[in-house]
Amino acid sequence: MPVLHQMQVSGNCYKIRLAARQLGVELTLKDYGLLDGTTRKPEFLSKNPNGRVPLLEYEDGRTLAESNAILWHLSEDTFLLPSDRWGRAEVLQWMFFEQYSHEPYIAVARFWLAFARKEDLEKRRHLVPEWHTKGNAALGVMETHLAKHDWFAAGRYSIADIALYGYTHSAADGGFDLSTYPAVAAWVRRVANEPGHVPLEFTW
Repeated sequence: MPVLHQMQVSGNCYKIRLAARQLGVELTLKDYGLLDGTTRKPEFLSKNPNGRVPLLEYEDGRTLAESNAILWHLSEDTFLLPSDRWGRAEVLQWMFFEQYSHEPYIAVARFWLAFARKEDLEKRRHLVPEWHTKGNAALGVMETHLAKHDWFAAGRYSIADIALYGYTHSAADGGFDLSTYPAVAAWVRRVANEPGHVPLEFTW
């Protein structure tokens, strides 16, 4: 059975758990502490030199890092990834958007405001306005798209939605108010109603 090296509160790790659950892929979860530095120790670095989770590990020793790469791998030839070239390109478009324009601000604000040590947060307090400005800009892009579309790619639920849902649905932890983005809020509810959906706190 594949092992998912992960942190339970991480939105990036949650993406993998959610997709796996909806695809019926069984995983063994190996948890790491958020602030204990275990992903920077030699044992883990031998598996992923970047020292980050999620990391998917197979029994034959193969490992795959980066949440969206893992999502793509798990969803190949399934209902979560369109089979046509244009639909797949749309999925990639939104997954790149999530990593470059969304996650660096919404996820970062969530970590520092909800989970970091207070003394460490104070050293970065001056960055909070920038995180909020750029995170809200990303939510604005999503709002514009979702005002006209139910889903992000190919007109149906896909890993593009899972990639963006991971940190969007928990954005309030970072000081973002989704009530000002009604189309985004409605989309969050649609994702939560998809068959096989499990909340971030769910483990197995």
